[in-house]
Amino acid sequence: MSRLADKQICLVVTGGIAAYKAPDLVRQLKAAGARVQVVMTAAAQSFVQALTFQAVSGQPVHIDLLDPTAEAAMGHIELARWADLVLVAPASADFMARVAHGLADDLATTLCLASAAPLLLAPAMNQQMWRSAATAANLELLAARGVHFCGPDSGAQACGDVGPGRMSEPAAICAAAEGLFGSNELLGLQVLITAGPTQEAIDPVRFITNRSSGKMGFAVAAAALAAGARVTLVAGPSTMAPPRGCDVINVRSAAEMHDAVLSRSANCDIFIGTAAVADYTVVEPASAKIKKSGAAMSINLVPTKDILAAVSASPERPFTVGFAAETERLEDYARTKLQSKQLDMIAANLVGMPGSGFESDDNELSVYWADGGRELGKASKSLLARWLIEVIAERYHGQAI
Repeated sequence: MSRLADKQICLVVTGGIAAYKAPDLVRQLKAAGARVQVVMTAAAQSFVQALTFQAVSGQPVHIDLLDPTAEAAMGHIELARWADLVLVAPASADFMARVAHGLADDLATTLCLASAAPLLLAPAMNQQMWRSAATAANLELLAARGVHFCGPDSGAQACGDVGPGRMSEPAAICAAAEGLFGSNELLGLQVLITAGPTQEAIDPVRFITNRSSGKMGFAVAAAALAAGARVTLVAGPSTMAPPRGCDVINVRSAAEMHDAVLSRSANCDIFIGTAAVADYTVVEPASAKIKKSGAAMSINLVPTKDILAAVSASPERPFTVGFAAETERLEDYARTKLQSKQLDMIAANLVGMPGSGFESDDNELSVYWADGGRELGKASKSLLARWLIEVIAERYHGQAI
């Protein structure tokens, strides 16, 4: 059962093109069992009609701070008390600034100020607005007060710019909301996670890499945090923003990731290797850019150090979970990796398929251990990460008994 079952969520929709995603967010929250009431700012109504939210939520939409039909009973205060969670999606730069400075000049900001419920913001704005010093200061102020954030993601924007500021997808926001009602399955445990690809230099401007985006690893880190763990995230190059609350170590090459992990693995309880680490690296990268010529060129490659095997073989080994991305014979290859590297668990998925695996928001996982396994099926990476953490916690605590 979803942790959102029977939870009462006030969804605040502010002005921005990302508001078109909010009705789907309502739908997904309700599918998870939540009861949803929607509050719209004046600007939000320029992008989506209130009738749309009324239809998908099954509840009247709240717009005016001083609504004559509700204020006799202090309607805005009743709404603030009703909420188990106040969720703002999209959260515009203007709205974040007003909340950061305690303004209460409309229903949406008053609700945030008057509610004792957790506040979760899903920022959405132009990439330059997101990068501005003013937004950064407001973000720091809000985070210091315990406000939670989901995103933003990076990518193409409606204005034509490319960069951070895209609102996270509804599935990710729904998972973040669910995470605020965590189960504490990993409470007090130290979890070390790798995520993303590695880049193996050919020369100062070229490198060998793979199609991993880091989405799955970052989702696993967020799920571990929601389960109460202290999380260290060793991340290869990615355009994704890591979950807030992680201790993040940024690396580039397989060798850097190996050293970062091995220097920390003895002090962690659980290691989850989601990173797509390069299997080979260049023997001697050129010190200057290799110029193109008409002649064929070959590159001398050697195997990289095996991070998973090294962690598993260490004297003070943590509970070790690997990942296997395969294009065929999923269970055979995954179980071979599980055994050869002496892992406690392995999560495996097929890649190269449309709508799943690398670069996708969705994935499909099968989990195996020595005497069993479990099919997690296909879902958003955020939801799969939560299911995976539940299985890891179950297996970890089971071995400790």
